[in-house]
Amino acid sequence: MSKRPKAPKANPAHSGDGQLRIIGGQWRSRQFNFPMAAGLRPTPNRVRETLFNWLAPYVEGAKVLDLFAGSGALFLEALSRGAGSALALDLNPAAIASLRGHLQTLNCDNGQLQQIDALLFLQNQPATPFDLVFLDPPFSQDLLLPACNLLEQNGWLAADAWVYTESENAPSSLGMPGNWRLHREQKAGQVYYALWQRTAG
Repeated sequence: MSKRPKAPKANPAHSGDGQLRIIGGQWRSRQFNFPMAAGLRPTPNRVRETLFNWLAPYVEGAKVLDLFAGSGALFLEALSRGAGSALALDLNPAAIASLRGHLQTLNCDNGQLQQIDALLFLQNQPATPFDLVFLDPPFSQDLLLPACNLLEQNGWLAADAWVYTESENAPSSLGMPGNWRLHREQKAGQVYYALWQRTAG
C-alpha cells in the first residue's frame, strides 16, 4: 500500500505574514505575526535557541543593537531574556510598525525602534557602545562587512562586545576586524551563523 504524498508546506511569502515564537525568558512561547518582505530570512528557531545558549551568561542587563531587525525575532528574544535595553533598526516601515505593536502588546518599554538605513545610522549618529549586536542583513547587497567596520571604527562596541552574524560565506573568509575573535559557528542550509567576541585593541 503506497503512502499518500504529503501536502506541500504553505509558503509564508505568499500569505503576507510569517510567524515567530519567542523561545525563552519572560515571554516564552508567545507567538507573533510579522510582515514578509523581499530578502527577509528570519533566524530559524533551532539556530536562535543555539545562539542564546551561547549567549546565556551575557544577555541579562546587556545593551543590544539589532541592525537589520526584519521579523524582530532576535530583538524580542534578547528583551525576553533580560536585556537591559535594545534598539532595532529596519528600513521597512511595515516591519517597524509590526514590532512597535508587539512591544505594546508585551508592555515593554525598554525596546526602541528606528526606521532607518543601518549603514547611514552607524555613519552619522553619535555612537554609544553596545554589549551585543545582531547582524542579519539581506544577502547579496554587500552590507555585512561595511556594517562590521563601521561598528568597530565609530565606537559602537563595548570593549568586550559580542557580535552575531549571518552570512552566505564561511566566517573565516569574511575579513572581519582583526580584534574580533570567532567564538562559535554553525551552518544550516546555505547560511553560516557565527558569534564573535571583540577584544579591546
